[in-house]
Amino acid sequence: MRILVATDAWHPQVNGVVRTLTKLADAAKSLNVEGLGVEFTFLTPQSFRTFAMPSYRDVRLAMPRPARIARLIEEARPDSIHIATEGPIGLMVRRYCRQRKLPFTTSFHTRFPEYVRARVPVPGSLIWRALRRFHAPSRAVMAATPALARELTERGFDNVVLWPRGVDTGLFHPRAVDLCLPAPVFLSVGRVAVEKNLEAFLDLDLPGTKVVVGDGPARAALEEAYPDAIFLGEKHGEELADIYAAADVFVFPSKTDTFGLVLLEALASGLPVAAFPVKGPRDVIGDAPVGALDHDLRNACFAALGVCRQDCVEFAANYTWEASARVFIDSIQAVGAVLSGRNGAEPVSFVA
Repeated sequence: MRILVATDAWHPQVNGVVRTLTKLADAAKSLNVEGLGVEFTFLTPQSFRTFAMPSYRDVRLAMPRPARIARLIEEARPDSIHIATEGPIGLMVRRYCRQRKLPFTTSFHTRFPEYVRARVPVPGSLIWRALRRFHAPSRAVMAATPALARELTERGFDNVVLWPRGVDTGLFHPRAVDLCLPAPVFLSVGRVAVEKNLEAFLDLDLPGTKVVVGDGPARAALEEAYPDAIFLGEKHGEELADIYAAADVFVFPSKTDTFGLVLLEALASGLPVAAFPVKGPRDVIGDAPVGALDHDLRNACFAALGVCRQDCVEFAANYTWEASARVFIDSIQAVGAVLSGRNGAEPVSFVA
């Protein structure tokens, strides 16, 4: 089965959507060894002219044209179409499918109402209405956690299904690393932007050292405002894994994330989590003894220092990208979002 994923978020962006889609395709390759027979292709901004996103110039949005969208889909000849984002590419592919009465699935990655309100005074109800309209024709709206799935259903979204995430335990695992910084080391990893609420972490009166890994539009201002914190910029691969393993507590101050892949990366590295008791960290951690959730983030940080690191490792081992990929593929097949028939049926024509 050939699955085409349309996404406005793609390399060189560094965020949870890009990591999720990349790991999804990688996991499918390993499952193909077991005879699954799935191939992913991606329709991304790399195929179009782009422009810098207002208020976030590091992110470039595509300028897709209907004819080119149709041609790229025709060339891919997918058996299934999944729309991962609600941006220009997602909107254009949605339009393509609607005009041709083709089934498709979608996923809900970003809390745009909170994201937008952190930048401009737009009523959240208007944004939720637009999101409901975007996802309404989808055969399956995939959500990362049960709590998010329930929330979407309560907000009037139809056909909501669960699509859990995973973590690469081959990369993220405990190891002996010393950052040569005053202990304890409190670490935060992610996009350095206003919606991540990093000030809530950086304002805390904590012993040791605060370390921030990541880049984004708020980095320069935060570095100037918090000279005692260590800003390391973007890190990847083994270098990032070393930093996780060397820290003492992972601090997650965001209140807007739908999941937070970095939570699993930290836990797989043996790093306990300190966070607010909100969707995202609450959904990932729950009642497991692998961190501390508290409305007082400072209290959570101190409580997390006493968590057993091995418990964190064992908890994260339950999340694999292979299992995530299987759920994704099974969901597409279960809702009948397949364009070409089985048993020798002729494929749908994609001529625009």
